[in-house]
Amino acid sequence: MFGGVYGTVLASALLAGLHSEGETYTPLYDALWIMVTALASGLVHGYAHHMASHHPGSESVRWRRLFVALGQEWPLVTAVVPTVLLLLLAGAADWPEPPVTAAGLTLNTLLLGAWGTLAALKAGYRRRSATLVGVADAAIGMAIAGANALIK
Repeated sequence: MFGGVYGTVLASALLAGLHSEGETYTPLYDALWIMVTALASGLVHGYAHHMASHHPGSESVRWRRLFVALGQEWPLVTAVVPTVLLLLLAGAADWPEPPVTAAGLTLNTLLLGAWGTLAALKAGYRRRSATLVGVADAAIGMAIAGANALIK
């Protein structure tokens, strides 16, 4: 759950930040930038977890633990895929930037709501309460979209 939420918020923030106000719109470059940033974030996050939990052991055990820590970051990276796919489609179809950014932020807001609802259900919340938690979590996505609107 953590990686999915983290990656979705990361994708939203990058999508909003890469908005090309007055410059040439480059959705393929933006897609690459978001994917590379997610990969780098996953590597850094996994490495930080590994460094924070050193245990005595052989060198091979340390390497194995590092690879396990890095492997646990795949949800962060895959969570940016919907945004990256949207940008790839936008580049292929030559879609204009404002509706693509709006669609991406809306999509990620809905995904945050779904992540929150799913996490609450897994934690034992009833459906109504879980839905309210999901709505509250989706507010993060709306805050990013609102910040994008204010900044631009």
